[in-house]
Amino acid sequence: MRKMNSTNAVNEQQILQSCGMAYTLSLVGGRWKPAILWALVNNGTLRYGQLRKIVAGVSERVLATQLKELEGDGLVERMAYAEVPPRVEYKLTPLGQTMEPLLHSISTWGEQHKEQKALLQQDV
Repeated sequence: MRKMNSTNAVNEQQILQSCGMAYTLSLVGGRWKPAILWALVNNGTLRYGQLRKIVAGVSERVLATQLKELEGDGLVERMAYAEVPPRVEYKLTPLGQTMEPLLHSISTWGEQHKEQKALLQQDV
């Protein structure tokens, strides 16, 4: 845990307040958040177990942590039902749904340029 008044923390806050792109990337950046959001964009409401299968390779601990962060940022809604066995579902909030075009653009760009990078590496 770093100090909130450290130079690094102050610089981070400054860039997040002044740059929309930095702010957006702080919300969706990382290894698993884009995959979680993408799964919810493509599948709608999902139970925890379904998300875990779709986002292959993520550990239970990391998935739970990432979902809590996305929920805290207002992008994902968690619905817990008082049933036996307990049932928990996740879906995009209205704010999270506004990210759909952004996620599609990022995915399209990645697919196009991943192929180009592969071709460049073959030439080396």
